[in-house]
Amino acid sequence: MIRVKIVVQVRLMPDAVQAPVIGATLRTVNDRANWVSGVAFEHGVPREYELRKHTYAELKASGLGAQAAQQTIKKVRDAYTTLKANIRAGNLGKPRSKRRTKAESKPISFRPQAAHPFDDRCLSWQYDARTVSIWTTAGRLRHVRFTCSADALKTLREHRKGESDLIGRDGVFYLIAVCEIPETPVNENPAGFIGVDLGIVNIATTSTGYRAAGRGLNRHRKRQRNLRRKLQTKGTQSARRRLKQRSRKEQRHAANINHIISKKIVTTAERTGRGIALEDLTGIRDRVRLRKDQRAQLHSWSFHQLGSFLEYKARRAGVPLVYVDPAYTSQQCSECGHIDRKNRVGQATFACRACGVTMHADDNASHNIDRKGETVWTAGRESRVPATP
Repeated sequence: MIRVKIVVQVRLMPDAVQAPVIGATLRTVNDRANWVSGVAFEHGVPREYELRKHTYAELKASGLGAQAAQQTIKKVRDAYTTLKANIRAGNLGKPRSKRRTKAESKPISFRPQAAHPFDDRCLSWQYDARTVSIWTTAGRLRHVRFTCSADALKTLREHRKGESDLIGRDGVFYLIAVCEIPETPVNENPAGFIGVDLGIVNIATTSTGYRAAGRGLNRHRKRQRNLRRKLQTKGTQSARRRLKQRSRKEQRHAANINHIISKKIVTTAERTGRGIALEDLTGIRDRVRLRKDQRAQLHSWSFHQLGSFLEYKARRAGVPLVYVDPAYTSQQCSECGHIDRKNRVGQATFACRACGVTMHADDNASHNIDRKGETVWTAGRESRVPATP
């Protein structure tokens, strides 16, 4: 059975005795991870087995348990594997670029409160009591309370698998658990596709008529930028404290909006028996050229996050999802098929110079996307096996 992997985050509620122990454990394992990273960098980043030969004994001697030492080594090796993959994919720039040179010229470092993996030998869950038992450098801590929603607890109880990550944020500790949920069989014969046009002015516009306006989110981001600028200019201790309190607030707000939008789109597709078609916008930030005052909006546009939310929600619901080529979706008339750059009169207005049809530009693009989605799905379902003579 195919399963969808999702993560569930719960907040730990340690008492006054448990909290310092958990904090000290995180600092210790990340300090040791920095040491292992230095050794790995010095030896040319060897494979995990060879890296273990260089570091395991020292980690054990420094107070880490056997399993904690293994997890620390694995965490470091996985970090270098991710770095190598990002370099290979060009995510850190071209060879000899400033960003790539910086990444390759020094060992990977870990923050004192960075996430650290705990497997079932180091962490056990008591769902009814809403507590966990966790390994620490000071011994096993039992009856550490956690809190989460009823739905999250149900998901943990039924589907949690593998490791959970302990992470500290601003003095608060969280456990991020991996859950494997059975994937609903995909509807192989969808009754059409819902085209989703992603944008900045309108976050998402669908061919069914749903439009998620981006005005509120853009205003929120502008307020956050202005407030950060004022606090950074002020530079006092209270201003820095305020900046720290408000950190990640914009990200959480945007993620919540993307969850709401993606849930509505997937629910509509599931109810109507249709699939979802999205534009493949990979590399769009490198392709487009904007004025300086527009760059902040483009680089804070979380289209990839919305796409990933749509993707995993669609997999859970058994809704087919395809990516289509975004070329000419905003210039082509969805009624007659005529393509002309001048068809796009303004940001919100589309007027075809061939047939004269006028509509909202995002609505027109979404209809073009849903047609492309059907074409891509049909092509993917065609048999490539030669017919029997």
